[in-house]
Amino acid sequence: MSRIAIELPTLQNWSCHNCGGCCKQHAIFITDEERERIDSQGWDSSQLGTSEKDLVLEERSLTGKRTLRLAQEADGSCVFLDEKGLCRIHGKFGEAAKPLACRIYPYAFHPKGDEVAVSLRFSCPSVTENLGTPVRKQKREIREIAELVVPNKAAKFPAPAVNKRTKLQWNETLSIVNAIDQTLAAEEANIGVKLLRALSWLELIGQTNFEKIRGERVDELLEILTTAIEEELQELPQLEAPSSLAMKQFRLLAGQYARKDTYASADRSFKGRWKQLQAAFRLTSGSGLTPAFGNGLGHVPFAALEKSFGLLPEESEELLTRYFRVKVQGLHFCGRAFYNMSVVEGFQSLAVVLPSTLWIARWRAATSGRNKITHEDVREALQIVDHQHGYSEALGTWGARKRVSTLAQMGQISKLIVWVLK
Repeated sequence: MSRIAIELPTLQNWSCHNCGGCCKQHAIFITDEERERIDSQGWDSSQLGTSEKDLVLEERSLTGKRTLRLAQEADGSCVFLDEKGLCRIHGKFGEAAKPLACRIYPYAFHPKGDEVAVSLRFSCPSVTENLGTPVRKQKREIREIAELVVPNKAAKFPAPAVNKRTKLQWNETLSIVNAIDQTLAAEEANIGVKLLRALSWLELIGQTNFEKIRGERVDELLEILTTAIEEELQELPQLEAPSSLAMKQFRLLAGQYARKDTYASADRSFKGRWKQLQAAFRLTSGSGLTPAFGNGLGHVPFAALEKSFGLLPEESEELLTRYFRVKVQGLHFCGRAFYNMSVVEGFQSLAVVLPSTLWIARWRAATSGRNKITHEDVREALQIVDHQHGYSEALGTWGARKRVSTLAQMGQISKLIVWVLK
């Protein structure tokens, strides 16, 4: 494969700090070739000190696809994670011997015309805390990883659809993506205002017939729309509570994000599935106590989560702005990277991350008996949410997508954003 051109996020730092979190909270899926390589390495479960007999498990996903993954302990830890929090495969055979999924994390690579966009997963604490070397200074190392992942035909992938009816050329689609990033980069506005602006003009993009609007005319349209919306929306509008139907849909989505199961901890028995159904009933009703999902999310009154928890901490403003811009710059919200959603639909789903994160941050604070959220609450909540966003099969189902589209059609996503920030 010839050397690929990669585009790195402009405002993100990252280096591995050996926290071991990625080896505990993620299922490590491998290929048949990687399975053969691990088998040839001569590992013995008794020597690893694990209770698991089989080190590699063969299963079926929700869609029926055959998968192979490394076994996990009861706490979610990979069977190859040692007592020091380090990978045994890496330690004995070197980094190149590890499964590719382990070498990639927390990076994600997505087609972007003639280039490959690089994004990061904020389920990694070092990503959320922006710790380490600027990503833009790691181009050589990241390209080496990308060349192991990106197929030769990546440059031939078509641009994601802009809306349900329209597919444009890459340069036209990227003009829209860049306009989203510029909207999010506005320094004079808070994250809520910036998201509302982007949602507003993207709603108009979703209604536009592009038959005669191509090339430079797309840029002209974007200039008109973004300027008009920016002048019109200078601050958060007056609080207007989301409808009861919207809250039901929202709680189900937020509950899906909050249930950060690992493959080891997920109970797939009838009893476990019944508990999931009961949790869904509670989230739908929104009365009484919330279900308890772990991760600092215990039983608290739903009513307590509908009260104001104070202003967003200043550090959280920076974190959330960086999160949304990294996802947009990396095309980590639409197309092949996100359930094949259009740019408009994908950004609507991405925008729901804000109310979901802050609602879970409230839940975390309330579990600890507090009525104010801290930056730590927001940071931990974002790690929980981004663990699922774009990766949970459940969030890519028709039902989950319908919840977001229903919220968008009812004009409720903007109301949810205002509601959690007031």
